[in-house]
Amino acid sequence: MERKIIVGGADLTIEQLEEFILYPHVVELAPEAIQKIEHCREYLDRKVATSDRPLYGITTGFGSLCNRSISSEDLTTLQENLIKSHACSTGKEVKKEIVRLMMLLKAHALSFGHSGVQLCTVEWIVEMLNKDITPVVFDRGSLGASGDLAPLANLFLPMIGYGEVFYKGARVPAKEALAEAGIALVTLKSKEGLALLNGTQFMSSHGVYALIQAKKILTMATSIAALSLEGFNGLDAPFTEELHTIRNHKGQVEIARHMRKILEGSAHIREPKPYVQDPYSFRCIPQVHGASYDAIAHVRRVVEEEINGVTDNPTIFPDQDMILSGGNFHGQPLAIVYDFLALALAELGNISERRVAQLIFGLRDLPEFLVAKPGLNSGFMIPQYAAASMVSQNKMYCFNAASDSIVSSNNQEDHVSMGANAATKLLPLIDNLYRIFGIELMNAAQAFEFRRPATTSPVLEALLREFRTIVPRVEDDVVMYQQIEDAYSFVQTYPFIAM
Repeated sequence: MERKIIVGGADLTIEQLEEFILYPHVVELAPEAIQKIEHCREYLDRKVATSDRPLYGITTGFGSLCNRSISSEDLTTLQENLIKSHACSTGKEVKKEIVRLMMLLKAHALSFGHSGVQLCTVEWIVEMLNKDITPVVFDRGSLGASGDLAPLANLFLPMIGYGEVFYKGARVPAKEALAEAGIALVTLKSKEGLALLNGTQFMSSHGVYALIQAKKILTMATSIAALSLEGFNGLDAPFTEELHTIRNHKGQVEIARHMRKILEGSAHIREPKPYVQDPYSFRCIPQVHGASYDAIAHVRRVVEEEINGVTDNPTIFPDQDMILSGGNFHGQPLAIVYDFLALALAELGNISERRVAQLIFGLRDLPEFLVAKPGLNSGFMIPQYAAASMVSQNKMYCFNAASDSIVSSNNQEDHVSMGANAATKLLPLIDNLYRIFGIELMNAAQAFEFRRPATTSPVLEALLREFRTIVPRVEDDVVMYQQIEDAYSFVQTYPFIAM
């Protein structure tokens, strides 16, 4: 069955956008969106023709050049020059799926009928998505106000025949790909370049992608933590329902419930234990993972509000006869919650590394470094080093980008959000987390081997069986980096039981 995503008909959700990047979709403009776009453009054309005062970004220059008037015959040149001059993103290529999200979210924002673009401009974006032509965009250069100017300019260079795109598996000049695909260039009218470049779609798309990963990571983290608990011969009392309902944090309650679900049916967890308490990294899994659960939920709410709003400038209200110059492009709402998300995700890795350490200390009848002949073998000594290194690196990614601001545009833009930096640093942090949890799974699986013939829950036994087809038990020292890489790949694709 053909999958469709309708732009401008209803609010978009994170789940829809996850489906969009996972599977081929046909993108369509909702009929009501077409009406709103045309209505707004018709109003703006009349306004430009009849107004006796300058209109920012429409009949004037941009930023600190807002006092320079532009003649009517130069309005197209003004908009094209804006895109060419602002296409200053640099660094690494942005992931294709994130660039496609940028395009979809920009089309969605323009569909509300407050941006003054031509219908053909939005249709161009839709056609590019449907023909799988993806502009080349780089990950650095945005201040997060006035929106994501530099990367969005690179995104829309192909619209006027410049820049590069990915098409049929190759990186090629945009003009060649569009000609082959039969997509016409767009002659921009007044305000259109500004509408395309102002906005938070670079930040928003990174946030959507990070939230999709965060959901997977939280599920993965809790499952692997449960196996570590079993390998450590830990207690299940800290996950008892009543303990968490009396504190009343939703995330804590949910994580404890999920731990009980994962451990259900384990013979090993029911065996009498000579211990009264476990270390915090085991005992406080609901409290620590639960706090991250709640933080992720908050960030999701903010991001969904953002992607379903209008974030360019100036904003046009045709029915009220108003063109307002404001600051909806400012990325502060995203910058603050992305810094929060970085902290919430990093803490999952932080506590994971502590469980790894507890498993190799030679505690609770486990051999030091989880090998039968420690001394002759170093066993799992150095994977913990690697995890600790990445945990430390993730602390650097927890730097608060939103607390920084550097003046730009000749002091006209004197407070910026740095939301793009807050967004992009989430990606290497997330990559580190998959590696950290791959290492924890290696340690947890190895530790449980020393508990055999005891059996754990059906959920965890299935995880162990599948993992052992990829990463074998270590008897004597092996070249360990390949196991880490294999575990890293495994945790990204294994279908951990959903919360």
